This record gives sequence, structure tokens and C-alpha cells, in this order.
Amino acid sequence: MKPHTFHSEANDEYAAAAVHYAGISPELGGRFYDEIERLIAEASAAPHRFRRIDGDIRRHLAEDFPYALLYLDEPDRIWIVAVMPLKRDPDYWKSRLSP
Repeated sequence: MKPHTFHSEANDEYAAAAVHYAGISPELGGRFYDEIERLIAEASAAPHRFRRIDGDIRRHLAEDFPYALLYLDEPDRIWIVAVMPLKRDPDYWKSRLSP
């Protein structure tokens, strides 16, 4: 299993979404957290398993929430580019790939 790191904006997205769902109910916030952590674990364990959507960016869709994990499989890590709400512009994260 590869370690993972977050782009700073992806980390902020994850935190904001978790706060949002926890504000609705603590149980819902916990379910959201568990779902995203499952996506991260599955991507780290089998990074090539999930579909490429743009160049080398891969997408792993959540089952119970309208979110996707977007990541790059790098030699030494999984780099999480976005914890993407599916209702958002699908290309908003692309600027994160620029140096």
C-alpha cells in the first residue's frame, strides 16, 4: 500500500465537506469521513484499478455521497489532487497540476 498526500486545496475540500456533513448530523459526518477514507485506502492499495479521466489523473467514485477522489499514482505515493463534489465544474481542479 502506497502512502498518500493531499494537495493543500484537496485537503481543504475534504475538511470543508466533512464539516458540512457533520453540521447536518454527526453520524452523517462520520459516514462521509469513513467513505473518503475507504476511497483513499482502495486507491493506495490498487492505484491502477480506477479509471483514468484526464491524462494520468484517476477517479474513484464514492458510493454514498456525490464525491470523487481524484489522484495521481506517483512512484512513491498517491497524490490526491481533489476531493471533488460531483456537482462542481468537472475541470476546476486542473490548475492544481501547474507548478
